[in-house]
Amino acid sequence: MSDTPGKLRLGALVALVVGSMIGGGIFSLPQNMAASADVGAILIGWAITAVGMLTLAFVFQTLANRKPDLDGGVYAYAKAGFGDYMGFSSAWGYWISAWLGNVGYFVLLFSTLGYFFPIFGEGNTPAAIIGASILLWAVHFLVLRGIKEAAFINLVTTVAKIVPLVLFILIAIFAFKLDIFTSDIWGVKNPDLGSVMDQVRNMMLVTVWVFIGIEGASIFSSRAEKRSDVGRATVIGFITVLLLLVLVNVLSLGIMTQPELAKLQNPSMAAVLEHVVGHWGAVLISVGLIISLLGALLSWVLLCAEIMFSAAKDHTMPAFLKKENANHVPVNALWLTNAMVQLFLIITLFSASTYLSLIYLATSMILVPYLWSAAYGFLLAVRAETYENALAERKKDLIIGGIALIYAIWLIYAGGLKYLLLSALLYAPGAILFAKAKRESGQPVFTHIEKVIFAAVVIGALVAAYGLYDGFLTL
Repeated sequence: MSDTPGKLRLGALVALVVGSMIGGGIFSLPQNMAASADVGAILIGWAITAVGMLTLAFVFQTLANRKPDLDGGVYAYAKAGFGDYMGFSSAWGYWISAWLGNVGYFVLLFSTLGYFFPIFGEGNTPAAIIGASILLWAVHFLVLRGIKEAAFINLVTTVAKIVPLVLFILIAIFAFKLDIFTSDIWGVKNPDLGSVMDQVRNMMLVTVWVFIGIEGASIFSSRAEKRSDVGRATVIGFITVLLLLVLVNVLSLGIMTQPELAKLQNPSMAAVLEHVVGHWGAVLISVGLIISLLGALLSWVLLCAEIMFSAAKDHTMPAFLKKENANHVPVNALWLTNAMVQLFLIITLFSASTYLSLIYLATSMILVPYLWSAAYGFLLAVRAETYENALAERKKDLIIGGIALIYAIWLIYAGGLKYLLLSALLYAPGAILFAKAKRESGQPVFTHIEKVIFAAVVIGALVAAYGLYDGFLTL
């Protein structure tokens, strides 16, 4: 993998990005998108997402090259640009998003296994939770063996899971029918979808969900063999995944109509291929999804531990989270992460809608880290910091950073007030760890402006808590 012990080459970094983004989302994409929008709005939504996420990928590439001293990606950028509490909040939000996503992956994985073994049901039966727990701790002890070894296994699973996706795309191209694709472009036959703008807005959290992981290489920047590979891996990974996502989604709309797709059970890609070629198509996609989820779980366990470890190294998280074992794996961060996954796996026994709730909540938690990264990239260009004698590059990055920032703000709006309040409920308790880290460093907990920000978070959390109690907010 690398001539330098413990260091990751470009191929491994690209695999981390692709492996992080291609998890379960793409296999459920036909139904997830059709549930919110029809063809026209979906195409508009993908165009917005492609531009927004590409500019965000370029921001991560620019920051990796212009700020090589900042390790840890989204966390480090927020801290450098906007202070300790914003840095902590980005690390905390990213971490929660990552392990919530892992819980969702476990539920989807065992729901897919339920296709072959009915005892696993929808992924939240007692048998499924026991199976998921065993797998969780198997992954845990695999990662304890070392980051480099786990990254190599991720490289193998990334290659393996792309094969059924490519096969699906090839078959779908020949099965595509233009009359089905154009039967109701704007969704006028289904008034429940709302206006085109409503459709675009409602599909946004799904598009963000399938792109979470775009920053995967930047999280591991300190472990890269070449610093320049971090930005290259981000852009290569993004373009690869964008092509796969759009082709899977758009081609499905030419095989089955929007109402038909919206009614499918997930993984809906399996049902689409079964519609074309018969039962073996569903089996192929189900096996592909199982491989995909196993690889994605590994990627996200690595990312969860690394973000907490990076934050602890410079005292933004408490010192106990920077402890490493003999294989240079952040053990305490790993134990804390997987303990939370285990707790929420148990909670899924009592919740019928856990998977979809987790997708949207995990997505909303990562919007703030993305916002601060985009804002920091834009801020560097505005201040001309690191742009001495590079006027043309500064202008380019000013435009790219500005678009990425507008896109990040749009995503928070598109997510809606419900998920903003629920996010506040999860952000607020993190202040306990932040205060502990500050006391360990002998520093005041908050600056004046941070007190105002924290007060706003607490108010949002209290509203969310009351909303859950009263019933006007639901998970």
